[in-house]
Amino acid sequence: MKSKKKEVDKKYNNKIKEGFHKFWYLLWQDDSFKGWIFSLIFLFLLVQYIIFPSLRLVTGTSLPLAIVETCSMYHQGNFFSTFQGWFDNDKEEKYLRYSITKKEFEKFPLKRGFSKGDIIFMVKADLEKLQVGDVIAFDAGTKSTPIVHRIIKIREENGKRVFTTMGDNNQEILKPNNNLWNIDEESIREEQILGRVLFRVVPEIGWVKLIFFEPNKPVLERGLCKQN
Repeated sequence: MKSKKKEVDKKYNNKIKEGFHKFWYLLWQDDSFKGWIFSLIFLFLLVQYIIFPSLRLVTGTSLPLAIVETCSMYHQGNFFSTFQGWFDNDKEEKYLRYSITKKEFEKFPLKRGFSKGDIIFMVKADLEKLQVGDVIAFDAGTKSTPIVHRIIKIREENGKRVFTTMGDNNQEILKPNNNLWNIDEESIREEQILGRVLFRVVPEIGWVKLIFFEPNKPVLERGLCKQN
């Protein structure tokens, strides 16, 4: 009986090994169209059902990774630009309206902004610890994708913090009368905030996805970024 059980177990283990080898070959070594499609589906499922849920759990936010879809945080030359060159190009007057000096901005996180197509990494925002200069993602309500802008002002109303943000590449804050989506970023409530941006993961690789949606965007939002 024992020998028969061992034989059955051995056959079972061999089948598992054989199945794993076939799976591994199809996933990484099969150069056929079938192998390519299988790898693509596998990677999609891996990201969608394992990597993203794990990241959400670790970061505490429903949006740990995001593709930047607009040029509102763009700096001239971006990755290769200098902060000095960007700020000296008509930015001082813009930020002094909100009592932010060049010296203060220089200490802000992500002081060189980021560009359309960049992938950014976010964590849950500690609302009590958020400061002027932090970059946050928030639900604007009237736009399908979150807005990712920099906090330029914080005030308190009825015991809760209210935030004002502005894009580094925007000339002014978004108000209902000056943008296509009727967004008001002068009074962002705590419950609207989805996360705080920590860093840029990969520059511009998000264009692989964005390129398919460009024709449906408003004309002013299409194409590569330029400094306003």
